Amino acid sequence: MLPRRFRPAAAASVLFSLLLAGCGESQPNAQAVAPPAPKVTVAKPVKKLVSDFDEYVGRFVAYDFVEVRSRVSGYLDKIHFTDGQMIKEGDDLFTIDRRPFEAALAQAKAAREQAEANLAFAESDLKRGESLIRGTTITQQTLDQRTQAKRVAEASVTAQEAAQRQAELDLQFTELKAPISGRIGDRRVSVGNLVTGGTAGNTTLLATVVSVDPIRFEFTMDEASYLRYLRAATEAAATSSNRGMSLPVKLKLIDERDFVHEGKIDFVDNAIDRSSGTIRGRAEFRNPDGKLTPGMFGRIQIAVSKPAVALLVPDSAIGTEQVRKFVYAVSPDDVANPKYVTLGSVVDGMRVITDGLDSDDTVVVNGLMRVRPGTKVSPQQATASNGDGKGTVVGTN
Repeated sequence: MLPRRFRPAAAASVLFSLLLAGCGESQPNAQAVAPPAPKVTVAKPVKKLVSDFDEYVGRFVAYDFVEVRSRVSGYLDKIHFTDGQMIKEGDDLFTIDRRPFEAALAQAKAAREQAEANLAFAESDLKRGESLIRGTTITQQTLDQRTQAKRVAEASVTAQEAAQRQAELDLQFTELKAPISGRIGDRRVSVGNLVTGGTAGNTTLLATVVSVDPIRFEFTMDEASYLRYLRAATEAAATSSNRGMSLPVKLKLIDERDFVHEGKIDFVDNAIDRSSGTIRGRAEFRNPDGKLTPGMFGRIQIAVSKPAVALLVPDSAIGTEQVRKFVYAVSPDDVANPKYVTLGSVVDGMRVITDGLDSDDTVVVNGLMRVRPGTKVSPQQATASNGDGKGTVVGTN
């Protein structure tokens, strides 16, 4: 039997031994409840035909823009349109008071008739003089005077004919018709006001008309891009107005997500701006519904290469390690390892991978935060494409 002073120490020793035994027995149970492999969603990269492109911001301009001004002065009598309506070439727009010009035309006709009567008399008088015997019945001086009178009468008739044509034109100019088809703005002058016409700079602006279909889109490109386009164009095409830039272009408005408007480049300027190092380009687009309006902003895509097959993955499959981008590729034994990739742009909601990924790789597209390099995962197959995956021609930059 132990002395009394050793009994507490012995009890503590026995308790410590029991605790060690308990810990040793619980270790196998801990291994049995190890966490399972994380579940992730995997898919193959999507193959699509894509084409490299550049994007520029620009503004729409009207194909034709006309300021409606009168060629004659007078009081405005009628307005034949509603502000902002669509008009066709030749439609009546304004009418200037015609009465003064009708009177001027009648006066010009009367003056012409008088000149023609004088000419008829001069011709008959000359004919009578030519039938007389020169030197005895009529002098040569008298005959010359009658010849001169006939020529003066002919000139007077010509002048009065010109005056009559001018009066007829002035009368026609009182009816202002649409010079082009398009959309007219608001009236700038009300009925009853005096309209100043003519060719001077102080003529009265009555309205403006802009063409609607087609419409042009102007933008500026940098010098490097311009040179790249020229090298891609053939020598024969480079002499055309668009410098051979016959590549397709697409456009989207500020409230649109996709480039849905298709057009073509029809003009490139003849000089590069010294201050900005850019050159002006212009594209033409169809606008049958009139939605595209002059002055509106938009973003244009210019294809710079022929379509080629590229690999696309969702943005959710891409991870970041400092400045490098990577995706997790799952091996046949369900082990995830990172593959560093080079990114293109977003196409149809997916990211183009330009380098670092193979078409037969299986990529983690959902559950990226649950994966660690070299860990085993529990993959579930899914479709990485959010489109049809049939190889639609799209663009990347």
